[in-house]
Amino acid sequence: MATGTATGMSEDQIDEALQQLARQVSYPLRSPVLRTPEDLGLDYEDVTFPSADGVPLEAWYIPCPGSEKLVIANHPLNFNRYGYPSHLDPWRSFGAAGGNTFEVDYMADYRILHDAGYHVLTYDFRNQGQSGAGNGGVGGQGFMARDVVGSLRFARSDARTRGLAIGLFSRCQGANASMYAMHRSPGEFADVRCMVAPQPLSVHAALARALESMGLPERLAQAEREIQLVSGLTREVTTPIRAAGSVRVPTFLYQVRDDLMTTPDDVQAMFDAIPIAAKRLMWIEGTTARWDGYLEFQRRPAPMLDWFARHMG
Repeated sequence: MATGTATGMSEDQIDEALQQLARQVSYPLRSPVLRTPEDLGLDYEDVTFPSADGVPLEAWYIPCPGSEKLVIANHPLNFNRYGYPSHLDPWRSFGAAGGNTFEVDYMADYRILHDAGYHVLTYDFRNQGQSGAGNGGVGGQGFMARDVVGSLRFARSDARTRGLAIGLFSRCQGANASMYAMHRSPGEFADVRCMVAPQPLSVHAALARALESMGLPERLAQAEREIQLVSGLTREVTTPIRAAGSVRVPTFLYQVRDDLMTTPDDVQAMFDAIPIAAKRLMWIEGTTARWDGYLEFQRRPAPMLDWFARHMG
């Protein structure tokens, strides 16, 4: 059997590997909600609200009595409002190639935000965690942008949160979806004070790194075509770089510089595309594990808390 590359894989094997990669990218893997804010002594309420297109979203509201400020937290792909059980199978396989086999638990994030004087609203995106299904299970920032809009509408209309100053803590997929929503529905963000956005990610950048690790760097165009064939998603709707040009709220990006799942130029391009002066990009050094970027806030929260405080008053 003829081989297609120096990897020794046949063309059929390469095709199957690319199709599997395309399915993983296109269809989020649900992960369990293993912890709650109560684990760290936080009072919270289970709430649900609709996305802009009606998909039911499951959420936690963590009150901070006396506060007039609310942070809405959005999670990364395949994660949920709890975080991600990378220490357990089968979820361990997602990110394992980059050394991301340790748990990401966001309860400490919510404790820090609460103690700093913020109400917190955090929810599961569609097709992830405990939220409803939509779009045949297909992911994509365009669909999840509707969830971001739904969270903002809930915050403005619910008696517990109506009238509060709003900031966004939008991680990875959450940042992508937030920027895409700003591009598509700018009026929904007129009263959003700021955004902290750890590690937004273009699919083509992650694909390129994955293909390099597989010994198939020349197959990027083929992999993107496979994604389109299984989900209809194209590069235009799987990168937030263009949408970043529509960001009008003060935005703080941060990223593991040597992240094995992407390259620094991807986040740099997003930062450069944001057309306002009130922006910041911070690099996390000394690790190649992407998950370290997701835990940066609970390890060293001062820069992010300063950003929220400066822009939310």
